[in-house]
Formats: sequence, structure tokens, C-alpha cells
Amino acid sequence: MNQSTQRIIRNKIGLLNLAEELGNVSKACRMMGVSRDTFYRYQAARDDGGLEALLDKPRNAPNLKNRVDPQIEQAVLDFSFEFPAHGQVRVSNELRKKGVFVSASGVRSIWLRHTLQSRKLRLRALEKKVAEEGIVLTEAQVAALERQKSSDEAHGEIETEHPGYLGSQDTYYVGTIKGIGRIYQQTFIDTYSKVGAAKLYTTKTPITAADLLNDRVLPLLESYGVDLLRVLTDRGTEFCGRPEHHDYQLYLALNDIEHSRTKAYSPQTNGICERFHRTIKEEFYEIAFRKKVYKTLDDLQSDLDAWMETYNNERAHQGKMCCGRTPLQTLLDGRSVWEEKVSNLN
Repeated sequence: MNQSTQRIIRNKIGLLNLAEELGNVSKACRMMGVSRDTFYRYQAARDDGGLEALLDKPRNAPNLKNRVDPQIEQAVLDFSFEFPAHGQVRVSNELRKKGVFVSASGVRSIWLRHTLQSRKLRLRALEKKVAEEGIVLTEAQVAALERQKSSDEAHGEIETEHPGYLGSQDTYYVGTIKGIGRIYQQTFIDTYSKVGAAKLYTTKTPITAADLLNDRVLPLLESYGVDLLRVLTDRGTEFCGRPEHHDYQLYLALNDIEHSRTKAYSPQTNGICERFHRTIKEEFYEIAFRKKVYKTLDDLQSDLDAWMETYNNERAHQGKMCCGRTPLQTLLDGRSVWEEKVSNLN
């Protein structure tokens, strides 16, 4: 009898002995945190089978006779890889046309055994199979993968290969302060390392959006030997316009930076910046405005710069690439990836 088994029996015997000592089942159950039904079940088990009856009964082994035939299971898997976007009901109906009879719930049971219960998991398994076996995709498979990629981008899941590969920029309305007026924050986040930059303005214009890149972002990345290749913004007027008359568009063109725009009416596409805005609101602004009364924009900018320094250099980040490292450490570790890609291009 192992230690865990002894502990299980000891706890149950302790409950029975406590009830005998107190002479009160209800009080003993309250003290031990169990119901009276449980107590009487333990008592009956001990009286009928002794101490061994107090052991937890193991679950019944699965009845393999109820499982679908291996041929049917393989047919479901093959069809699921061929048409990964189909749901369980449609898979069942389509296989019935081919003479393979399996219910929709049977299809799902097979998917669960092979970790294919969602479309995203099936597409991920298909990508892995393509990488390992080098199979040629059908039109339906390619279409499903492209739709999933578009859906991921629309919901904030962005593919980023190395530091500087893609930056996310947005405008955040901080609030209105008497004597200063409206305050806007231009925000930039490197989608790979999560290194951020922020600067405050009293207007929301193309020149302020370009000024953040010129004054904070490009010098910061260049100091670590990283170039910015592409920037993602929403469709606000400070970011979008005719290139020949728009300061922000002109600045991007002069610095050879590609510009991507979010999907219309889908702010979650730029979710990295949106999530950073929530972080800076909760961890900086809500605290700073309770500790100090700001009379100038420079005072607030100074405290914001100090917080950003802590964010980039000291605060552990739980992002996809960071995994508990600080954003700056993630940038330094990822720079080797960037250098390798640049060498391959050259």
C-alpha cells in the first residue's frame, strides 16, 4: 500500500473515529468539511468490506468494442486533413456519400483522441504534416489555411519573425488637464520583442505620428543595430492620406518603411497596441494622477519616460516571444535572428 493510499484511508478513518468520539455525526462532518451523505457512505463501506473498501475505486477501463473500426477512424482523419475547415456534421455527411458511416459525435470522438477538435488545431496539424512529409496541398487546403491566416490577423494574431520586422503604432487619448488641454499619446510597440516607445502631444496630427518614429523609435532600434521594416496602424487620419501631401506617409517613404493598415472596424487587429494602452493606463496613469498634480506636459512626459524605461528594461513580459524576459532582453536575443535574415538577403 503506497503513501497516497494510506493517506486516503487515514482521512476517511479519521472522520469515522471523530464522529464516534464526539457522538455527533453532524458536528464531525462540519469539522472535517464533508457532507453527512459522504460520512454514511464511508461507514457503510467500512462495515461491508473493511478498510480496503475505503479505497477510491479505479475508473472502468474503456470498452474498446464501442470504438469505431480503425478503417473508419483513418477515413475520418484523412478527410479531416483534406478538408480541415469542415465541421463534424459535414464530415459525417460527406463520408456517408462515400460509404463510410460514422455519426457526427463519432467524428468528434476521433478528433478528440487525435487533438483535432477545432479548426485551428486541424490546420496546425495540416501545416505540420506538410512540413514533415512535403505533400502538395489541394485548393481546399490552401483556401482554408489562407482564411485562417486572415482570421488570425483580424483578431490580433500577428506573424512577426524578428525585432524590427513589424512595429505597431497607435494614438491613445490620455485625457484633459486644466492649463494643458487635451493630451494624446503616440505609442509604438515592436511586435516581436514588445519594446515600446511613447510620447505625449496636445494634438493628433500626421506630424506628431511621424515625430514619434523620428525622435524615439528609429534612434532606439538603430542603437541596437535593428532597422524597422514595416509598421501597422489603424486607418486614422494621422496615419493615412495621400503620400504626396501627408507628413506621416512621406516620412515612411523617405525611410523605406512599409505601411500596413488594420482591417476596417476591427481594432483588435492592432491588439498589441491596445493591450499596451490598458497596461500603461493601469500601471502608470491611474497611479501617477493620484500621486501628483501635473501642470506642464513636460512633467508628465518625464514621469512617463521613467516608467517606459522600467517597462523596457526591468518589467518581465509574458508575451509570445518574451516568455518572462524583459522586452529589451528579448530584442537582444532576437537580434541574431534578424542578422541571419539580413545576411541571407545579401
